[in-house]
Amino acid sequence: MLRAAAKIMLLAALVFGGSAGIWYYQDQFAASRKIQQLETEKKALEQVVKRLSDESRVAEILVTEQKPDPTTGALMTTLLFVEYTKGDQSLPPKSFTIEGKLAHVDAMVIKFDHDFVTKGDPLRGHSIALFTKIYGDKQPPADAQHIDPSGGVPEIYRDADPRITEFEQNLWRDFWRLADDDSYRKEKGVRVAMGQGVWGMFEPGKLYRITLETDGGLNLTSTSVPGIYREALKIH
Repeated sequence: MLRAAAKIMLLAALVFGGSAGIWYYQDQFAASRKIQQLETEKKALEQVVKRLSDESRVAEILVTEQKPDPTTGALMTTLLFVEYTKGDQSLPPKSFTIEGKLAHVDAMVIKFDHDFVTKGDPLRGHSIALFTKIYGDKQPPADAQHIDPSGGVPEIYRDADPRITEFEQNLWRDFWRLADDDSYRKEKGVRVAMGQGVWGMFEPGKLYRITLETDGGLNLTSTSVPGIYREALKIH
């Protein structure tokens, strides 16, 4: 489109303006090129900002039961935990019962160098997380229940590209080396490798969502469960 417009402008300049018209054409064409360049740069910047601020859903949690233990009287909370694959498909739900209302969800998180993220690198263009344990605040972490068992390929890779699966599996295998060895992190393009957790009060009638920032860590938010789903949970 720009080339067609340039030809029209040049023809008009030759017919109506002579050398002055050609000068006018060159000035206008340079301005058009500059505008197009600025538009291209603006779109590229918007894409970078979007990549840096994007989040992906990695898990959701519902309270299916919350009542005192008949023996001890301690309040027990049963949580339905659903993880999501790389393709945002839900995995089979898991159920965990903790003491109290406040639950901790632990994970290993790997954040890649900013340059990979801004460029949308296919392997290192976003942070990755692997859930490890869940426990209540009245329980010691040593008694936590395991979310993703160690060994084998985690189910989150069920629908992932095999190249992604292999690349990330190797990182998980060497996770603590990444955390402790700066030169090894640089070799793999990793900025941070660390344990991270989210925690909060879990109440019936709420849907809790854990998201992972493209260039950051885990977030926990909640929304009210629609009435029809609350009634379905009661029937269940």
